[in-house]
Amino acid sequence: MMNNTFINKFMSDEKNLAFLNATMWGPNGIRQAEELASHFTITKDMKILDLGCGMGLSTVYLAQAYGAEVFATDLYADPTENYENFQALDIADKIVPMILDATQPLPFAKGYFDVIFSVGAYNMFGDTEEMLPNFIPYVKKGGYIAVAFPGLKYDFGDNIPQEMQPFWDVSEVARYVRGIEWWRDLFNKTEGIEIKCISEQICHDIAWDEYLTSLDPKKGEKFTLDAEYVDKWTLDMKAAEDGKYFNTIQLIAKVI
Repeated sequence: MMNNTFINKFMSDEKNLAFLNATMWGPNGIRQAEELASHFTITKDMKILDLGCGMGLSTVYLAQAYGAEVFATDLYADPTENYENFQALDIADKIVPMILDATQPLPFAKGYFDVIFSVGAYNMFGDTEEMLPNFIPYVKKGGYIAVAFPGLKYDFGDNIPQEMQPFWDVSEVARYVRGIEWWRDLFNKTEGIEIKCISEQICHDIAWDEYLTSLDPKKGEKFTLDAEYVDKWTLDMKAAEDGKYFNTIQLIAKVI
C-alpha cells in the first residue's frame, strides 16, 4: 500500500502548497499521480507523454519524483504559463510543454515513449473503442499506459438520483462520467495490452477534499470573479453528491 511520501512532503512547503492550490483544475493531480505510478516502475531515463496535463501537476510529480523526461501536453492549458511554472520549480529542463489534441494523430514517432500517463483527463477523450488502440503504437513494447480519471461507483442510466439531477446534463456530463464496469468493458476490448489494474483510487476522497478547500473563498485565493460560477457549481455539486456516487478510476496496462 502506498504511503503518499511525495505529496505529503510537497504540501509541507508553503510555496509548493500555494502553487498547488492555484493550479488545481480538479481533485489533487499530484496525489492521484503518485498513487497511479505506484503500480509500475518509472526510472529517470524514461520518456513519458503526459496527456491532458492541465496546469502540469502530474508533470511536476513525474519530473521531480523520478527525474524522467516528460512531454506536458494539453489542449487548453497555456504551455508558456506551464513552462514558467516549471522554471520556478527548477524542473523546466526535464519537460517539453506543448499544446496537443489527444483525439488527433500524435506528432511523435511510433514506439517513442516508455509511458503514456494521464490524470484527470482521459475520460474526456478516451470514451470510444478507437482511442486506447490509437495510443498503443506510441509506447515501446513492455511500456505502460496509465490513466486516472473521474468516474461513478455505478452508471445512473435513466435513474439519476434526485439530488444529482440539477447537475446531470445527459448530453455532456453523463457522456464522460461513467461507472467503473462501463470502463472495464471498454478497456477489455483492446488488443495489444495486458491490463494490470482497473480499480478505484484509494486517494479519491482526500484528493477531492484538497481541491474543494482550494475553491472555498474562505480558505483560499482561487475563488476569483472569472471562475466564481464554475467554482460554486463544483462546490454545490459535490455537496449534493456527498460521497455517494463519485469515484476515481485508474487503469494500468502493459504494452505487449
